Amino acid sequence: MNSNPLLNELNTILSESRNPETLNIDLLSTDAILQKMNEEDQKVAQAIKLALNNIGIAVDNIVEVFKNKGRLIYLGAGTSGRLGILDAVECVPTFSIEKDIVIGIIAGGEKAIKDAVEGAEDDQEAAIEDLKAINFNAKDVLVGIAASGRTPYVLAALKYAKLIGAKSVAVSCNPNSAIGKEADVDICAAVGPEILTGSTRLKSGTAQKLVLNMLSTASMIKIGKTYQNLMVDVHASNKKLYARALLIVMQATDCNELTATEALQAAGNEAKVAILIILTGVNASDAMSLLKHHEGFLRKAVESKGALA
Repeated sequence: MNSNPLLNELNTILSESRNPETLNIDLLSTDAILQKMNEEDQKVAQAIKLALNNIGIAVDNIVEVFKNKGRLIYLGAGTSGRLGILDAVECVPTFSIEKDIVIGIIAGGEKAIKDAVEGAEDDQEAAIEDLKAINFNAKDVLVGIAASGRTPYVLAALKYAKLIGAKSVAVSCNPNSAIGKEADVDICAAVGPEILTGSTRLKSGTAQKLVLNMLSTASMIKIGKTYQNLMVDVHASNKKLYARALLIVMQATDCNELTATEALQAAGNEAKVAILIILTGVNASDAMSLLKHHEGFLRKAVESKGALA
């Protein structure tokens, strides 16, 4: 037993333990190092597979929050916080949602996105202040992210979520974690020891990214942000996105470029509206009304007009 309590705690955490497969990694050739990394990375997807049931529960909770006009809040420190911000930011152009629907918060604030902010992950009061700053409330859902599962900043935020009656999810890489015990839903991707001891930006970071991909993407699908496997809610706000929207309209309707271009123009560059115009023959105004009636679900709108969906 060591005199430092934190040292004793870290000794019990799976992601902080030494990987027996990489003890001699500093002696290996470049090719051998990469082979070891690849072998370890292949364990990530399997670890997530074991957590799919809880990921599904979390998705259903997020969908319920969205339907009740609540928000999805990601919160973490260091790599975990940056991954939450990345997923939140990408949701805006991918699904054409407002910027405040999915929010990423990192310990230490915006400066911590690029630079390490000493002590930020231990600041429990700051976690509550950061949530209050965005008016976090009982209608929202908090996803606390910490590879170790013990980060004080994240733990304090989850306790605050429980205090105000908000739904909560923990994403960690260690079984029986402190944040997992505090959250409504415990998502644990137990990927095992890193190739470099304690460097959780590696397998743990990859696992967290994959889990967040699932949480946001599945939730957006469930609230009607896609049609088949197409990102039909994309808004053509620049040349690349316009080309993507054009391709999506063509793929969804099997039409030619000219037809897709004309429909997009009539639809104000909204791919979902353009697709509905082509598939059902309604005008842009009626297409928008039809989508609103079906709560944004394009497939339901198409089927309501007797068209092939």
